[in-house]
Amino acid sequence: MNIKDLIRPNIKALKPYSSARDEFQGNSNDMVFLDANENPFDNGVNRYPDPQQRQLKNIISDLKGISTKNILLGNGSDEVLDLVFRAFCEPNQDNIIILPPTYGMYSVLANINAIAIKKVNLTEGFQIDVDRILKVADTNSKIIFLCSPNNPTGNSLKSTDIDTLLNKFNGIVVIDEAYIDFSNNESWIKSLCKYPNLIVTQTLSKAYGMAGIRLGICYASEEIISTLNGIKPPYNVNELTQRKAIELLNDKNISKNQIKEILDVRDLLLSELKTISFVSKIYPSDANFVLVKVDNATKRYNQLIERGIVIRNRTTQPGCENCLRFTVGNHDENKILVDTLKSIR
Repeated sequence: MNIKDLIRPNIKALKPYSSARDEFQGNSNDMVFLDANENPFDNGVNRYPDPQQRQLKNIISDLKGISTKNILLGNGSDEVLDLVFRAFCEPNQDNIIILPPTYGMYSVLANINAIAIKKVNLTEGFQIDVDRILKVADTNSKIIFLCSPNNPTGNSLKSTDIDTLLNKFNGIVVIDEAYIDFSNNESWIKSLCKYPNLIVTQTLSKAYGMAGIRLGICYASEEIISTLNGIKPPYNVNELTQRKAIELLNDKNISKNQIKEILDVRDLLLSELKTISFVSKIYPSDANFVLVKVDNATKRYNQLIERGIVIRNRTTQPGCENCLRFTVGNHDENKILVDTLKSIR
């Protein structure tokens, strides 16, 4: 597969904007910077941030075992996904394939970019219907979005099915791994060298506890990363976000310990949910949330809201009728949730 054939012609012809910090890449020590029309009075944020986030990428590179040339950082994963749309999908011409129930922003971004959407629902067990996907795909189907572990169901998609799509789909396959750190499954970033059409997205919002700084990560071939770098805003990841991410990622024990605790309390929560009379099914989870089927999702959602507990009602999603999604909180929060569920008649 030639990735250049998938990139929009105007994107291939685009000459990227070159910022002052892109042009000067030497040693900044003892240099006098008069190139970017910045305010010269130092307050910690008066200078533009590194547009390529080099120091932060080096840390992520060591953490994930992948070259910085295969990494792009964005203002949350949503910006990364939007860049993928703009690089590969021609407005009012191309289409994408999504697998409901899944992350809602795929559809929102498609609509913003004037891209048609083909929906192939997951099977009853929330797995990929490979044959149907390949049947509905046409020459204008440019991207398949796979969320694994999937949101809102919590399960991981079968690797054999993903492998089939990567081999047989003549377009880009995006695997959204926002919750991969809670799973025992290996990340697909290890397969980038095998599949030129593979893009993997991850985030620091979930397992790493940095939702507030908005930092998304894209892993792909050097060719795809170079293309996305050419269309991203020059300073898309601000200085404060870069600093905080560097600070927290340098202490590897923080996220490691928190992930372990979340998984431990998730198991306890799953056990307690089995005792709730109106819970009829608990779906397996490889994430930091649990999807459960109840007798009346809207009624139970409103009862919890009245008692000061906010969850997600997923009953309108395909295959999720009367389903509620509970994020795994800390021990005290989970106890409040369980005690409240037990108190509801």
